[in-house]
Amino acid sequence: MEQRPGSPQGPQDAQGLPGCYRHPDRETGIRCARCERPICPECMVSASVGFQCPDCVRGGSGTGHGPMAARPRTITGGTIAADPRLVTKILIGINVAVFIAVHVWDRLLSDLILIGAWPPAPYAPTQGVAGGEWYRLVTSMFTHQAVWHIAFNMLGLWWLGAPLEAALGRARYITLYMVSGLAGSALTYALAGPSEQSLGASGAIFGLMGATAVLVRRLNYDMRPVVGLLALNLLFTFTWGNIAWQAHVGGLVAGVIVGYAMVHAPREHRSLVQYGVSAAVLAVVVVTVLVRTFQLT
Repeated sequence: MEQRPGSPQGPQDAQGLPGCYRHPDRETGIRCARCERPICPECMVSASVGFQCPDCVRGGSGTGHGPMAARPRTITGGTIAADPRLVTKILIGINVAVFIAVHVWDRLLSDLILIGAWPPAPYAPTQGVAGGEWYRLVTSMFTHQAVWHIAFNMLGLWWLGAPLEAALGRARYITLYMVSGLAGSALTYALAGPSEQSLGASGAIFGLMGATAVLVRRLNYDMRPVVGLLALNLLFTFTWGNIAWQAHVGGLVAGVIVGYAMVHAPREHRSLVQYGVSAAVLAVVVVTVLVRTFQLT
């Protein structure tokens, strides 16, 4: 957020780590519980014990519990979609559409950005979140002004979001994205100056980064690339000017919490835990906004 003043064994790589039998370029340490072919997160289908590949599920060798067993599931229990990147594409489309719109209608930018209160105290706020414009917590997540800003954010959204959407499923993925983005907006509202303006999808993208780290750890993949990416982004967050670090930190924390719940929820109460934790984080967001609004009014 910117602040404005193949084979059953699978192909082997050089280190012996197999590639997914459907996506040979994707290294994986997970194998189908029935045929033992290596499978990546996109191809994992939850079974009563471990995971199965889509071919075993479609062939009727699923969990053995009737028609429901033939329904492909992601590692978190979500349904495997025909286009596992559809939501990510839609999110990118919305961001690009808003970017174009704010350059066509100049006034639109000031109506969408996140601003706590304007004019600031001692005057009563007539504009901003403190003035009742809570929608800004959401609209600011899809608003960009600079070309470099939307370019970096949309690249991050595609690189992080597309694999996560395939691994989590659409409903859980959009829940993660929105809760992370709102957490970033809320922390910015709470800690930044009331008249400081901020915008961008960075809070939500940092949430995706946090959830990616949790997923990579859960699958026992090499953590070094994601840790390096996270460290580099945090370095930029606290060394570059005009960056709302609050949005990055808020989104990252929310992404780790929600991502952990999505990936590690017990099978017997999976949906309850996943969405319950998401609701709890959202409740903290609401309380934070209410407290800050009380301070400013």
